Amino acid sequence: MAALLGIAATAVLPGTAVASGPSFGTRVLHRGLSGADVRTLQRDLTGLGFKTPVAGQFGAQTEATVKRFESRFHLPVNGIVDRHTALMLQAAGSEVSAVPAISGGASLGTGTLTTKPTRATKSKAKNSRTAKRVRPADVVKQDGGSQHLGQRTLHQGMKGHDVRVLQGYLTLVGIATSVDGAFGPTTKRNVMTFQQAHNLPATGVVTYSVQLLLRQVVAQALAGGAVSKAAINSNGTASAPSGAPAAVQAMINSGNQIINKPYIYAGGHSRWNDRGYDCSGAVSYVLHGAGMLSSSEDSTGLESYGSPGPGKWVTIYADAAHTWIVIAGIAFDTADFGGPNIPSGTGPRWRSNPIGNLADGGNYVVRHPAGL
Repeated sequence: MAALLGIAATAVLPGTAVASGPSFGTRVLHRGLSGADVRTLQRDLTGLGFKTPVAGQFGAQTEATVKRFESRFHLPVNGIVDRHTALMLQAAGSEVSAVPAISGGASLGTGTLTTKPTRATKSKAKNSRTAKRVRPADVVKQDGGSQHLGQRTLHQGMKGHDVRVLQGYLTLVGIATSVDGAFGPTTKRNVMTFQQAHNLPATGVVTYSVQLLLRQVVAQALAGGAVSKAAINSNGTASAPSGAPAAVQAMINSGNQIINKPYIYAGGHSRWNDRGYDCSGAVSYVLHGAGMLSSSEDSTGLESYGSPGPGKWVTIYADAAHTWIVIAGIAFDTADFGGPNIPSGTGPRWRSNPIGNLADGGNYVVRHPAGL
């Protein structure tokens, strides 16, 4: 982190040409503050598609928008803009500005994902002024532990949360990668696949510029996805987006029927209408509700369900210990990751962040029902 900050300190953060007051990035911003840097924050968020009134007051709406940005870029979701969040805003503004109409409500895991480079992507990878500005970070050896992807150069043999994030992002762009937090030979091969697809040297090393491009490709997939996002209602139920296939609507309706049930180990496996559900019982229930599963599966069984990779409408994450399902951009999960616990209690709930659970370090296999 120190190396990254030392290099980025000379970069001009977006919108810093303000008549008076603190410059954006020079102090930690949070709810209750006001000033020119808050206005800069609000303008930059709006420019990225996270619509925010530019009033110079850091209120509840700005805090909520910051949290959506943090969730999108896999930062701690706390509504606080520290130096690292400010730098990520800068990187996003530079690297994702060419992506049209990024919706502030979109989430990772939706849309048709691809690793085929577009002409614009190739051009930005080769000629981006931002890439030139951060290039010194590519040659800095950073050996300490890391919380955020991009704080250190990653290569085979390393471990940590940032490796898990890398593996999750590779999976989301169509290069299925086990999310185990260990940068092994398979992860290296998958990084090389990504690099080759975007006309980069196939080194298998994830420099700062490589991770910025990876984030851009994910953002492009979100902006160009054909799938609308389901809405989570105030009572914890979900509403299917207009135009969703009948199977997706059936899954969401089935999930709504059991959100008031508690978590019970092995729940949902001996009978469909149970007094509670575990993770695989809940996923099996919604698949059964759409006529896509005749008998419940445990999480290991779901590792081989359907087709490999993420789906357009539905994606299943499964390993030996846990599983959850993403339907129209929101997660149905028994673990308290990625969104408010509404209704209160334990058990299956709809979560706004579809990949929040990737942070638990599981070795997830990514599958989807054929055709969805």
